[in-house]
Amino acid sequence: MCDDDARPESSLGRRTLFVTSAAAALTLGSVSFASADDAADAADGSQETRTLRGTLPTGSPDFVYAPVEVPAGVREIKVAYTYDRPAVPAGTAGNALDIGIFDERGTDLGGRGFRGWSGGARTEFFLRADDATPGYIPGPVREGTWHIALGPYTVAPQGLSYEITVTLTYGEPGRTVPPKYPPSRARGRGRAWYRGDCHLHSWYSDGRRTPAEIAALARAAGLDFINSSEHNTHAAHPHWADLAGDDLLIMLGEEITTRNGHVVALGTDPGTFVDWRYRARDNRFGRFARQIRRAGGLVVPAHPHATCIGCNWKFGFGEADAVEVWNGPYTPDDEVALADWDGMLVASVREGGGGRDWIPAMGSSDAHRDPDAVGSPQTVVLADDLSREAIQEGIRAGRSYVAESKNVSVSFTATAGPGRHADIGGRLEVSPDTPVTVRAEVTGAPRCVVRFVTDQGVLFTGAPLPVAGAGVVEWRTTPSYAAYVRAELRHETAAGPLPGALAAFTNPIFLGRR
Repeated sequence: MCDDDARPESSLGRRTLFVTSAAAALTLGSVSFASADDAADAADGSQETRTLRGTLPTGSPDFVYAPVEVPAGVREIKVAYTYDRPAVPAGTAGNALDIGIFDERGTDLGGRGFRGWSGGARTEFFLRADDATPGYIPGPVREGTWHIALGPYTVAPQGLSYEITVTLTYGEPGRTVPPKYPPSRARGRGRAWYRGDCHLHSWYSDGRRTPAEIAALARAAGLDFINSSEHNTHAAHPHWADLAGDDLLIMLGEEITTRNGHVVALGTDPGTFVDWRYRARDNRFGRFARQIRRAGGLVVPAHPHATCIGCNWKFGFGEADAVEVWNGPYTPDDEVALADWDGMLVASVREGGGGRDWIPAMGSSDAHRDPDAVGSPQTVVLADDLSREAIQEGIRAGRSYVAESKNVSVSFTATAGPGRHADIGGRLEVSPDTPVTVRAEVTGAPRCVVRFVTDQGVLFTGAPLPVAGAGVVEWRTTPSYAAYVRAELRHETAAGPLPGALAAFTNPIFLGRR
């Protein structure tokens, strides 16, 4: 399947290929360096290099592993790679090759050997005890069989020719510094509405901003909390500690980017790594969803109807704690995601279900670089405290709405007389024919229109709000007519690619007894 050659000085000889599992992986023959005796005699700072070349055809497995036999006495391992990008016909995918590395503990799915992943964001990386390229985990370079992991994301019809150069530097290792993580609680304002952005990328994956730049932008966007969500690596976790404060809670997580969709692990324990090397047909997602929850996190499928290759969600929503309905600037795929989520709400109340198993919606920026706006959109959560547990509990309960910026605020309630009311994510338990008043109070939304959406569709649309952007809209209904009501705030005219794009939307209020 591959034809691997070596530069003359490498003398790698003929290579052997091994298909390693049903999860579409391929292992090349191993790359060898100095013998144990030669490594022991190597001068401090001396280097040794090997180069591996090969070609992958179309239809290649999801992952290709190149074993590297690392002797004792290595201080640093460095990997650089290139691959060809031939011209392809319009509408045909070209070459894209991701890269990462596993140490001597192996490549088992969910195992301990993971040492970093940069996808297609970098052409080289290094690891040593005291430092590593962003996206990779510092630590000793121990003796044993390491594996360079290649991910042929797409392969052109002509095939994908690659070249990998591995350089070992010998000498005494540096000292690995124990990681320091941000606190799980900030001062907060007690029970209050807190604004957050739970899907962000820094230079620790394929973003271009530093964590410090992101924290500054988060504060400027009026955010109270954020979540670290780098692609397929937890390497950023220790680098947020000095950026948190009484005014900003920084939660830790990961965006797990499988070939059948992406999922945000929201607020996991520090240092948690979640594997991504599986498809829906492998029946392994449930295992890793449970791992996320065991690590104290929420399972949030991201941009489920995004059009990028591998982005469309195919695992179903049985394991989801929430779903990211709005991702970045509002586009047609967000409109489809919103409609799909609304369909799930309808299913939750069908045949007497009463909305017991509904999945709350969220929105996040997925910001990577300028001009991506951190905090647009943002999820606004009613929580008892500004802590990881309280924010997660508010998200899981659906006590939240999504707004395009800090300027937009929405209060949404349903009442049925004195002392009988419910807020976002709640239930107004009254008999089927009880009159119910639904009320939305909005600020920061000039010329926007409030719509009330139910299991029967859009049943009420208010007049455009004044230029000042504030207003109150009310509508009367009964539980027999509307099993739930949620509010949408839409721009009167085009704001970006869609006429009537969202300015905000709420999670539902359910009406009637369970």
